[in-house]
Amino acid sequence: MAQALAVVTGMWVYTLTLAADRPVGLLAGAAVATALLLAMLLALRVRALPTPPGTRYAAALRARSRRRGVPRQTDPDAAGRPRPRAPGTHPSAA
Repeated sequence: MAQALAVVTGMWVYTLTLAADRPVGLLAGAAVATALLLAMLLALRVRALPTPPGTRYAAALRARSRRRGVPRQTDPDAAGRPRPRAPGTHPSAA
């Protein structure tokens, strides 16, 4: 990782020395390159942090909430389906 960072930095310096014709352009390019490198290092550091406990559970709950919550509408009169039963005159034992 450090070797790749050194290669990228060297490429930036080489590009800046070729592209900048005045010291102000060189300074501005160096500032932009430094900001990009710091942003990349910060992103790598944040990515390397351990995930807090319960993150998987929260992700599972979010995924579950996005799924369809209403059951499919089926035709009760389709072939092979028993007819829905109406409530009887006597209360059920359950």
